[in-house]
Amino acid sequence: MKRRIWNRIWKEFGLWSLAARPGITVLLLVMLIRIAGGMQSWEWMLLDTMLRLRPVEKPDERVVIVGIDEKDIEWVKQYPIPDEKIAELLTKLETYKPLAIGLDIFKNVPVEPGGEKLAQILRANSNIIGIEKIFPPGETSPPQSLPTERVGFVDLFNDEDSKNRRYLLYTKKRNKSNNINEDKYSLALQLVTKYLKTQKIELETGKNDPYTIMVRGIELPRITENFGGYVKVDDGGLPILMNFRNSERPFNVVSLRDILSQKVDAKLLRDRIVLVGNRNMSAGDIFYTSALPNLKLSGQIYGIDYHAHVISQILSSVIDSRTMLHSWGEFGEYTWIFLWGFLPIIIGRLTQSVWRNLLSVGVAIFCLFSCGYMMLWVWGLWIPVAPSFLILAVNGVGLSAFAFYQHDKFLRSQINERQSTIQNTFTVIHNGPLQTLAYGLKHMRAQDIPYEQLVGQFEKLDREIREIGEFLKLEALTTEESLRLGSGLILELNRPLHDLLYEVYSSTLERKDFEHFKTIKVKIRNFDPIDDKYLSIEEKRGICLFLEEALCNVGKHAQGVKRIQASGVYSASKYNLWVKDNGSGIKSKLENKGTKYFKILAKQLGGEFRRESVSPCGTICELSWKPMK
Repeated sequence: MKRRIWNRIWKEFGLWSLAARPGITVLLLVMLIRIAGGMQSWEWMLLDTMLRLRPVEKPDERVVIVGIDEKDIEWVKQYPIPDEKIAELLTKLETYKPLAIGLDIFKNVPVEPGGEKLAQILRANSNIIGIEKIFPPGETSPPQSLPTERVGFVDLFNDEDSKNRRYLLYTKKRNKSNNINEDKYSLALQLVTKYLKTQKIELETGKNDPYTIMVRGIELPRITENFGGYVKVDDGGLPILMNFRNSERPFNVVSLRDILSQKVDAKLLRDRIVLVGNRNMSAGDIFYTSALPNLKLSGQIYGIDYHAHVISQILSSVIDSRTMLHSWGEFGEYTWIFLWGFLPIIIGRLTQSVWRNLLSVGVAIFCLFSCGYMMLWVWGLWIPVAPSFLILAVNGVGLSAFAFYQHDKFLRSQINERQSTIQNTFTVIHNGPLQTLAYGLKHMRAQDIPYEQLVGQFEKLDREIREIGEFLKLEALTTEESLRLGSGLILELNRPLHDLLYEVYSSTLERKDFEHFKTIKVKIRNFDPIDDKYLSIEEKRGICLFLEEALCNVGKHAQGVKRIQASGVYSASKYNLWVKDNGSGIKSKLENKGTKYFKILAKQLGGEFRRESVSPCGTICELSWKPMK
């Protein structure tokens, strides 16, 4: 029992070691492509898709955007909007008592009239944060009237597909005048810090990651060199992954003219973070994303809205426990890819059917996407879906199933070949040495022939067994297709079928070890020629063995036989091969091994087999099939 189990295990191991190789090769190849960065665009695309499919969220009331649109420009009748109007806007906003104001408009150069007035307002109001651009190209200095601690940079970085998914909260920048690295904070982080201070919430240095910020024990997930789908990304400073608020109107938006015309409810702005900036195409402050489904400009988002999303996601994480986007470490990600990549190999082994494999892989792909979506939505975890998806598609749709199917088919063909060899060997022995043995034993019991003649029969048996052994050795060492009959005649099976049938008939009826052949007076034979190109060598072998077995049965069992007829007739697109005698007929209804074998042969040929008694006496044994397949 144990040996059988171990044999099965060893056979399965052998099957896996060969058939699983293509699937494992694809798995390792996809991993290498991902390590080299070749999967980034796919992973970004799926990330955007899953973010876009999340449930709609409520607007964030803590952030209000004062957007200067085209109608504001028409109303003011000047662009850029003069500093006088900006100063008037900021003065009016201060009356509503917001917690912080972010002025997302470059004011390094005055736009007259009103330059000095605006500078005074910026100096006088400590809750106003101005902007600068610190990275090339187009570095832009902040307003001179603002101290460094009230300035935030607004540089945004796009990925290789031109989409914006990251936001840099903090970095160090070398000051060209004194050659000293200075701490630089983004506009969003400056405004968040002011808001949290009013709530008596302090920012701390991270414990697990000392390069990030921790608020109320929550560390902001920092994009490292290999983060999620990113490979060798610039991880200087404190970059985070954008977790846009999925809403048709994520923030309250009012216009410049609404504020100056006092058409805004004071409650909308009180104790809020207010962002003032351009929301018009003229400013060119446009960025690109596929993560939001309901953008007014398809695939485009205003810069001021982008900063608003960053502020909202940090405050929502700290105050509302809304998860920020993070990822596993590299070990966890590649373990995940390996497990999902190995799954189609297992599916291919279990199904071994193209359609069942396709169905199983389709279910697996749906589950993979669902896992990625749920982890992103519920826990904010960005897992590698694209590499696993690719491996499932390549391995699952055909490679692994095909490899296992082909290898299993090969093993089955080997088993069938062995079984066929065993069957053919048994038939040769059955129609040759066993008949000689039966003849000798019968006369030995009856003691009706001389001793020397009996010895001669057993010497013949010895020769026949040795000849069969030599024949099988020769057949195993050569590619020549042949068949050894019980009479000792060796047939080359590449010859035409009707020639082979004539030789089987003549050689078998000449045998002396079948006593009932001696009583036959009339022998009739006729085998029509047919086009046997559709018959395999094994099928021709089986047909010849059928004729030999049918003739041998007459010699063994047909007592009183006087007449025998063997015919092969091609008629009505069908070939009928039969042996008919007028002996004593069938005495037993039990199926012997030969009968079972020829039923299987008939099934393989797509034909029929019958063996039955005929009236008034005798037996007919017939095999019929259609030569054209």
